[in-house]
Amino acid sequence: MIRMVDVSKVYDNNVTALENVNVEINQGDFVYVVGPSGAGKSTFIKLLYRELKATTGLIMIDDFDLPQLKDREVPYLRRRIGVVFQDFKLLSRLTVAENIAYAMEVIETDPEEIKQRVTQVLQEVGLADKADRFPNELSGGEQQRVAIARAIANNPHILIADEPTGNLDPNTSEEIMALLETINSKGTTVIMATHNDQLVNSHVHRLLEINNGDIVRDEKEGTYANEG
Repeated sequence: MIRMVDVSKVYDNNVTALENVNVEINQGDFVYVVGPSGAGKSTFIKLLYRELKATTGLIMIDDFDLPQLKDREVPYLRRRIGVVFQDFKLLSRLTVAENIAYAMEVIETDPEEIKQRVTQVLQEVGLADKADRFPNELSGGEQQRVAIARAIANNPHILIADEPTGNLDPNTSEEIMALLETINSKGTTVIMATHNDQLVNSHVHRLLEINNGDIVRDEKEGTYANEG
């Protein structure tokens, strides 16, 4: 499903963010990516949806060879990947339904299919009654649910969540975690970068720990002590 072989990323200022990373992630896995600030987590995540290009190494997602992928081909990769961010990245001028529809309009989905799918994903994330609200009328947890609905609207194989609970209180974080696990239970691969050791330790899944650009731990059921 996802394979990294000898992947390194060196930025223009000669800072090495990742060095010789090797990992495989299978369809249906739920994987935490943890580690201290500056360890390379964000770089790892951004390489997966081709926000960044690896300096060296092989990254395969399905039949896509990411380092060799031409810029014009990136949208085809991203049809298979949904991404959720810490700060939601919703469009303030659009309603909840319009935010979700926009993700489907970009890839020229049939309008009737968009309408049906928006209704469906809003039900899945528990916001069927919020379709006509604007983001500033929602709580942080509700905004993150909209972001998740948008990310799964195109039925992606992979859902990447980059610190999805970073701006949320503990109770809301638990709700978002439960939603991500429900999505995973239906076969979607979930890769979640997080500092939240309480969630990691109370919802145990595979754990990749990155430190100084290396994967220092890969455990099927790992726990984590976040030391800041």
